[in-house]
Amino acid sequence: MSMNDLNDADISRIIEMAWEDRTPFGAIEYQYGLSEEEVITLMRKELKKSSFKMWRKRVSGRDTKHKKKRRDDVDRFRSPKTY
Repeated sequence: MSMNDLNDADISRIIEMAWEDRTPFGAIEYQYGLSEEEVITLMRKELKKSSFKMWRKRVSGRDTKHKKKRRDDVDRFRSPKTY
């Protein structure tokens, strides 16, 4: 799926996942096919400038957003809650 194929609900969910501390970019790529760079581009396009800057500051270097930096014992990206 490319960014052009996303509907409003998909975009909303991707933004939600990108803001979540424990959802790695790999989970977004797995579910929507967007790389980390594409998620950043989407966030830049969809958020206000100040919100985008706040988000980038928040996720930059955050271990939980990058699967390579996560602890080895964290092997899931989905909340154990049932919706």
